[in-house]
Amino acid sequence: MTKNQKKTNSKPLLQSAFSRREFLGKSVIATTGISLSGLYSCFSGSTKRNDLRVIAYNVYKCAGWPADKVTEKSQIPDLLAQELAQYEPDIINFSESPDEETVKKIAKQLGMNYAWFPSAGNWPGAILTRFEIIDSANVPIINGNRPDDLFTRHWGKATLRRHSGEVIVTHSVHLFPFDNQESREIRWREISKILDSAEEDINDNKSVLVIGDLNHTPEMPEYTEWINAGWVDTFAKVGKGEGFTIRADEPGKRIDYILAHGPITNKISESRPLFEGAFRTDPSNPDSFALSDHLPQYAVFESGD
Repeated sequence: MTKNQKKTNSKPLLQSAFSRREFLGKSVIATTGISLSGLYSCFSGSTKRNDLRVIAYNVYKCAGWPADKVTEKSQIPDLLAQELAQYEPDIINFSESPDEETVKKIAKQLGMNYAWFPSAGNWPGAILTRFEIIDSANVPIINGNRPDDLFTRHWGKATLRRHSGEVIVTHSVHLFPFDNQESREIRWREISKILDSAEEDINDNKSVLVIGDLNHTPEMPEYTEWINAGWVDTFAKVGKGEGFTIRADEPGKRIDYILAHGPITNKISESRPLFEGAFRTDPSNPDSFALSDHLPQYAVFESGD
């Protein structure tokens, strides 16, 4: 676990020979040419807002998607930071995170702290936040060690303190993939461990979030486990339409979530996938790429600091 807590000025992005407009189509970045120094102005009013903005995003290791369309892979983290900044997020989850140094760089560009969670496989995760990180833990199982077949993607927990002093416990989660009986059994056991881990904070009446790529749709039995345990699916509560989060060209499934428990559930005002800007491909340009194969899931909670 590492915390990057200082805002520093950065040089503008190098303007390489490739055109962002050409590759990112309808991206806000492409049309404005915002620089890294401009990210801080995006956040200049953040402390004056009365809402909480959360993004869950499987970032595909910052490779861009489709990867064969990306000729300047080294610039994907910068482009990702720029696009995320448009939404002034307070908490961001990364599933399929890049390495810790890259996460540190993105966090620095956004003026955020971060916690990076190693994977038992090759799919680490991260939480980035403009709030204080009180503590964090990787795979915070209550009793015993991680079973070899569980959390081979990632699961991390960070306790955050908002500027008002309110504590928000955030679980960054990427559950086991694939749609077969064995995989569903693994996910069910992973969910059970997370529910056990969150129980104490829930009993203390804290606001708790589970955000990330859960690798199940709302129609699958695993989803019911969350709902039966009292978790609120922010999109199901206030979202419109199907809310599909994958893939970034023609979304067809909803597997990325922002789930909430505790007092924060009374404050949900918006939840939607970000099928827009550089998060999606440009259908008018066959050479365009998106920042990931997933779309971010975005939620807003009203009031607070």
